[in-house]
Amino acid sequence: MDWSAMLALFGSFFLMLVLGVPISFAIGISSIISIAMVLPFDATLAVVSQKMASGLDSFTLLSIPFFILAGNIMNRGGIALRLIEFSKVLAGPMPGALAHVNVIANMLFGSISGSAVAAAAAVGGTMSPLQKKSGYDPVYCAAVNITSCPTGLLIPPSNALIVYSLISGGTSIGALFLAGYVPGLLMGLGVMLVAGIIAKRRNYPVSERVSLSDAWTITLRALPSLGLVVVIMGGIVAGIFTATEASAVAVVYTLLLALVFYGELTVRELPKIILESIMTSSMIMLLIGASMAMAWAMANADIPFMISDALMGISENPIVILLIINVILLVVGVFMDMTPALLIFTPIFLPVAKDLGMDPVHFGIMMTFNLCIGLCTPPVGSALFVGCSVSGVKIDKVVKPLLPFFVVLILCLLLVTYVPQVSLFLPQVLLGYQ
Repeated sequence: MDWSAMLALFGSFFLMLVLGVPISFAIGISSIISIAMVLPFDATLAVVSQKMASGLDSFTLLSIPFFILAGNIMNRGGIALRLIEFSKVLAGPMPGALAHVNVIANMLFGSISGSAVAAAAAVGGTMSPLQKKSGYDPVYCAAVNITSCPTGLLIPPSNALIVYSLISGGTSIGALFLAGYVPGLLMGLGVMLVAGIIAKRRNYPVSERVSLSDAWTITLRALPSLGLVVVIMGGIVAGIFTATEASAVAVVYTLLLALVFYGELTVRELPKIILESIMTSSMIMLLIGASMAMAWAMANADIPFMISDALMGISENPIVILLIINVILLVVGVFMDMTPALLIFTPIFLPVAKDLGMDPVHFGIMMTFNLCIGLCTPPVGSALFVGCSVSGVKIDKVVKPLLPFFVVLILCLLLVTYVPQVSLFLPQVLLGYQ
């Protein structure tokens, strides 16, 4: 093991993060510095550029820009309002009903758009005025919105799971998508449990029961939006198309929905939406390419083996080792966004998980669930910033109300970690995954 290369890699990486260097550049530059410790500089540049190019040369990666485009179209197509109305039907007359509506709508919209930030903005921005009008504490509403919006990163389609599939060496995307359903629902139900208990104690108003005729009308309006999930997952499970092909189908479906069926999107708006999607996709692709170079640098310095040996040296008990991995990832999630965290730490911890006999699909769901919690935490949680922004509350005011939600989310994480069938049941039943 080359200790100097390892220290150069992580030392320069964290130094650049502290200095405010964009994370994709920090990953790339630190990789160059580390590899240059053992190879000539011209060979270093050749290796880094080759790894970046080969890392992006993947048919699977085509699904990311397509799903991003589909999500942006859904954002502008009036989908959020219809899903919120449908969520009111599902929530019914429960204590703090509007909080439950917020959670359910985030689960539905997040799963369709594949973005926690988009869900927090679209659903939270719509629900916040309604909740304030009904006498809800804005800080409480922000906490509910922030902790429920990441559910869409587990409930497919999910770009995070696509990134994990790529970096883990080709883990089945279909199996990952199916495996995310129950943990995603578990996350949402956990938030609803805490929200309901707090709402009961504060005597928040109970919504009126929706009549059957209104419920039927609202459901019919929402069905076309919900149909996207059926089309995508139904096509993948039935073997009609791959996950990548499903992403292209999603774009066509959302275009027809927003332009023709709902009529809330015009052709003139499409260039701006496409440009935004290209910019988002470019940032993710640059991250992926740079992370492929870092993965090679880590392998060259034997870092995964060193960490595996260190963990096994602490204990050979799988329960203890998985607990340590979860604690490390929870800390990482506080300081790093999900995509770079997946790209950097999957090559480090996946070999350890495999040595413990853990299924790669199960580990991917555990890791994604863990990092979803990090999106809600300061100082860099994107869901936290957006949720506070749309609710009009300061971040320091919402940190304490978030704590009971974090407790339940961590308990759910432990359930996902130590009960493999929570993740693997659906892939095994519907895909025959072994």
